[in-house]
Amino acid sequence: MKKFIIAPDSFKGTLTAEEVCDILDAAVKRAVPGAETVLIPMSDGGEGMVAAYTRLLSGESHSAQVSGPRGEKLACPFGLLPDGTAVAEMAGCAGLPLMGGQLDPFRASTFGVGELLLALRDRGCDKVLMGIGGSATCDCGIGMAAALGFRFLDGEGKELAPYACNIGAVRQILLPEKLELPEITVACDVDNPLCGPNGACAVFGPQKGLQPEEIQPLDEDIKAFAGLIEERLHVPVLDVPGAGAAGGLGAALLAFCGAKLTPGIEMLLDASGIDRELESAALVLTGEGRLDGQSMAGKVPVGVSRRANRAGVPCLAVCGCIGKGAEAVLSQGISAYYAASEAGRSMDELRKTCRADLAAAADRAMADFLSKK
Repeated sequence: MKKFIIAPDSFKGTLTAEEVCDILDAAVKRAVPGAETVLIPMSDGGEGMVAAYTRLLSGESHSAQVSGPRGEKLACPFGLLPDGTAVAEMAGCAGLPLMGGQLDPFRASTFGVGELLLALRDRGCDKVLMGIGGSATCDCGIGMAAALGFRFLDGEGKELAPYACNIGAVRQILLPEKLELPEITVACDVDNPLCGPNGACAVFGPQKGLQPEEIQPLDEDIKAFAGLIEERLHVPVLDVPGAGAAGGLGAALLAFCGAKLTPGIEMLLDASGIDRELESAALVLTGEGRLDGQSMAGKVPVGVSRRANRAGVPCLAVCGCIGKGAEAVLSQGISAYYAASEAGRSMDELRKTCRADLAAAADRAMADFLSKK
């Protein structure tokens, strides 16, 4: 009997990784009745990371009341693993879907991330695994730092509200008298530096609402802020891979929290046991909401395909849509990719047809695979 491994990410704003798994699973069984399937819902550090870890490692699901990206109170999910490690995701309190389509890159805040870290500390967690994919923010973690007790002053000594719009005015950073935090490992879904043409603003700013003319000025403000961080905290962050993740939250976690940055997909793949399953697999199906050039920088489909390629197992990507630069993934073990929908459709439209669209794309993928056997 043929074994098929199904290991997709969530499709942001439309389908969870578990829902994607179920749709792909049904397509496999339509094409190959009686097929054995192994479902491994994935996450590279963004939306769905808590669910993925708690499912794979038999953890417990919890939530904490913290601030959302607009300052509203919400229940942010986190998980507790059997070894006591807490698993959290910044998307749960500062993610793009929480903005309801009303993007605000200069005021969307990571304050809730700091509140979440304090809540986990107060709960007695010694170790935290924090995913930082899927953010709505460009505040370089100034909101998170403010929640932890850091203060930011302008040139006249006046305290600034911790928003991206004020980063350029910061001239002093005041440290909290005492700050105790758990050991934090950050699961990054990208390896971008903080600033420059591959940095947080240039690459990810537009999806968070930055207009073309706003990118360079905010990038320059964040670069100057990074200089202040290094001067005051003695932690260089400007060129660290992953520092540009989540609008610079990667840099902030490194500097203000002493965190360690690591590729999120590799951590979850190790925990999933996928290498063992690959030993007897005929095909791997993976996917994400949008496959494009950014997928090369730590995203789920490429992480999964590299493992499959290493094991000599073909891998197909079934995605929500295909964007610019997607062809680069073909060099990483993905044999072909399939789109459920054309790029550019509104989220309201996608939600109405996403299940049927994905099922049809999965059917095409399976038909192609079987035709070549």
